[in-house]
Parts: sequence; C-alpha cells; structure tokens
Amino acid sequence: MTDDIRLAAEDDISRVKAVTDAAYHHYIERIGLVPAPMQADHAANVEAGRVYVTGDPLTGVLVLIPAADHLYLDSIAVDADAQGTGLGRRLPAFVEEHARRLGVPEVRLLTNAMMWENRKMYERYGYEVVERRMEGRYDRIHYRKPLG
Repeated sequence: MTDDIRLAAEDDISRVKAVTDAAYHHYIERIGLVPAPMQADHAANVEAGRVYVTGDPLTGVLVLIPAADHLYLDSIAVDADAQGTGLGRRLPAFVEEHARRLGVPEVRLLTNAMMWENRKMYERYGYEVVERRMEGRYDRIHYRKPLG
C-alpha cells in the first residue's frame, strides 16, 4: 500500500516546494501568517534524508524527523490533483510503518489551531492532543499517536 513512497532526491526539490506551497497556501489568509512548512529549507531537508515523496509527477510529500523516542511528522502535503485518491490515508500509514521500522513507540506532530481540517483528520487517525501553546506568532496544537 505504501511501496511507492521513496526518499526524495535532489531533482525532486522544486516539486517538493510546489506541492508543499500549494497544500498550505490557502491557510495564509485564515491564520494571518505563512505556514511554517512553506518556509522550510526543502533542499536541506532532502539532503538530510528527511523528505519522502510519491507520485510521478510527484503528488505527495512527507517530512519526517526521527528522534530517540518518537518520529516527528514535520509536514504532510498532497497535491490538489491527487486529493480524493486515497493518498491522504496512505501517507499517514507510511509514517506509522516507518516509525515502527525505526523502533520508536510513537509519532508526534503539530498543526496550527486554525487548520481545523487537519485537526479533525489527525484525531480521526488516532492522534491525541498533548497540548496547545503559542510558539512565536503560531498557535499550535501538539499531537501524539502511540503505536501499539
């Protein structure tokens, strides 16, 4: 189900940025700020082996940061043309599979409090709220999902 998700390569960087920007751009007006994933250093993340992609052309992007006790899902983005294809379920499934392969007991992530669609999605996938806090100008909700 997730066999086609691979590490991003240098020649994927421009498309990683395009998919990420398109997925988050509509939130700018709502939250009054540019979402953090749009400001990420995509080249550095690809070089560090943190970016996973799928599709040809590329339609899904994950930024994953392993830690000793969890896998941090820094960003997930799906191209508008791929919405409704099941990719939005396959990418989180890959995150959990990857965390299990790493031997960590949970996945963590955060989202802006004003991104209510994301909040509903994460809760539907079994993520639990850890806390809500202001980080600079960002009102963020932190989540975790223990892996059984």
